[in-house]
Parts: sequence; structure tokens; C-alpha cells
Amino acid sequence: MNTSFVRTVPAVLALALASIGMSAVAQTATPATAEPTTTEKVKEAGKDAVDATKTTTKKAVAATERGSKKAWDATKRTTKKATHATKNVAVKTGDAVETAGHKTADGMRSTGKAIGEKVPGTAENEAAKK
Repeated sequence: MNTSFVRTVPAVLALALASIGMSAVAQTATPATAEPTTTEKVKEAGKDAVDATKTTTKKAVAATERGSKKAWDATKRTTKKATHATKNVAVKTGDAVETAGHKTADGMRSTGKAIGEKVPGTAENEAAKK
């Protein structure tokens, strides 16, 4: 055997085996949905976190606006009720003061009339004598 033959046989065998292996790899179907890499998973998780934060922020803003509106409406209602109650109390106080003033004036007139009946020379005294 010649040395060139000894050198070429292993090379030919290696090429033959490599071509068989390559055709086998080419025929093997690669899965269409390969597992995402860690980087892709982290990016997707980051996007999900941002979306969740946006959604939660929008909900919080809407809830705050609703709460503010309800508080404002409640304040307006309470203010109206307080104003109305204050007006009612002012009217009742005015009526009570007026009534007390009239009663006091009537009492003073009655007292003055009683005193006048006892003092000689007054109209009340003359009227009481008749």
C-alpha cells in the first residue's frame, strides 16, 4: 500500500461520515416554537410590568377623580344644608327676640298703667275712677 492511499482513505471516510451526518441534521425538523431565551423572557416580563403599571395608574387616577367628585358634591350638599339650617335658626331667633320684646313692652305698659292708676292727676287715674 502506498502512503498516499493511507492518507486519503481516512479523509474520504471522514467526508463520507460528515455528509451522512449533515444530511441527517438537515432532515431533522427544528421545532417551530423554540423556547425564548432568558433575555427575551426578561424583556417580555418588563413589558408586562410596564403595562400593568400603566393600567394600575389609570385605575388609581380614575378612582381619585371619582373620589374627589364625590367629596366635592358632598361638600356642596353639606354647605347647602348648613346654610339652610342657619337661615332657619336666624328666622326662629328673630321671631323669639321679637316675641320677647313684645312681651316685655306689654309688661312695661301694664306696669305703667298700674302705676298711673295710683298717681293722682293722670289719665289712667281718672279713667280708673269712672
